[in-house]
This record gives sequence, C-alpha cells and structure tokens, in this order.
Amino acid sequence: MRLQAWQYCSILLSNMKTTIDIAEPLLKQVRQLAAERNTTIRAIVETALRDALAKQERRRRRFRLDTHTFKGNGLQAGLSWDDWSVVRSMAYEGRGG
Repeated sequence: MRLQAWQYCSILLSNMKTTIDIAEPLLKQVRQLAAERNTTIRAIVETALRDALAKQERRRRRFRLDTHTFKGNGLQAGLSWDDWSVVRSMAYEGRGG
C-alpha cells in the first residue's frame, strides 16, 4: 500500500507516544480510577488533558459586552455627570444600594 506524504504524517502524529513523569500517589489514584471505570490510564489522561485545554480556551475567549443605547436627551433634569454619587444612588434606589 502506498501512502501520500500527508496521510503518512497524519498517521504518525495521531499515534505519537510520549513519556511523562507522574507522582506515585497520583498514578495510584489514576490506576484505581481506570480500574473502577473499566478503562485505561491513557483514556483517563487524555480526558483530563482535553478538559484542561478546553478550560484554558474558555478563559481565553474575550468577554464582549453588548452596547445598548436608549433614546433621550442624556441625564434627567437635576443630575450631573460631575456628581456620580447621586446618579448611582438613583440607579440603585429600591434595590438595596
């Protein structure tokens, strides 16, 4: 069977073996968990790595606050941007603020 170069590379990368050092107490827990779940240590480690990478990706996503505008002519009469404490107290009036 003759493989194209990209197919050969893909096959090699999908089954790459590596060695990692795991502390004995942690390895013991992983072995026990694998036995309880009737699975392999490899499956447990792969799942943990995928979860860690997904969590990291969620942290990287930038928060985007939608802009909401309202019709009107600015602040109510009697209010000033210079006196933010009054604006804040009116905004939270009746809401425990």
